[in-house]
Amino acid sequence: MDNLKYYNNSLAHDFSMFMPKEHKENIAYESVAVATPKARAKAVQKRKAATKHLSVSAFSVLVALFFLSVLCANLALRLKINEINSDINDIKSEIKVLDSEKKGLIMEYEERISYSNIELEAAELGMCKMDKSQVKYIRVNDKNTAVTKDGTTVSEK
Repeated sequence: MDNLKYYNNSLAHDFSMFMPKEHKENIAYESVAVATPKARAKAVQKRKAATKHLSVSAFSVLVALFFLSVLCANLALRLKINEINSDINDIKSEIKVLDSEKKGLIMEYEERISYSNIELEAAELGMCKMDKSQVKYIRVNDKNTAVTKDGTTVSEK
């Protein structure tokens, strides 16, 4: 019973507390049957069989869900592996293309700097091979000293 409603400084009274309680006459009483030990054993066996059947079916459902989840995970992993392998193959093909470009550029570079091309370019610019007439020799006396154009002396020391 909730008596807090009487402590709210109210002058009103609840007279229903003082009224006599009504008796319910339409109550149907179930007859209590005493079960024999055999009947009890049969009832227990039925309950055990029902729970056993339920537990076996629940276990089989759980096992099926487990295998289904394993199959889904396996499928997802295989898809991921295939995607990564595809990426690897794409990158390998790009590497091959770049290697062939590199070889072509190296060939072009070697062709441009080849000895015969350098000789042709030098001839076009008016250059010629060096001969003995272009060499100037310096004679040095016994003291191993030399005098430069400016007049300074360079010695061995």
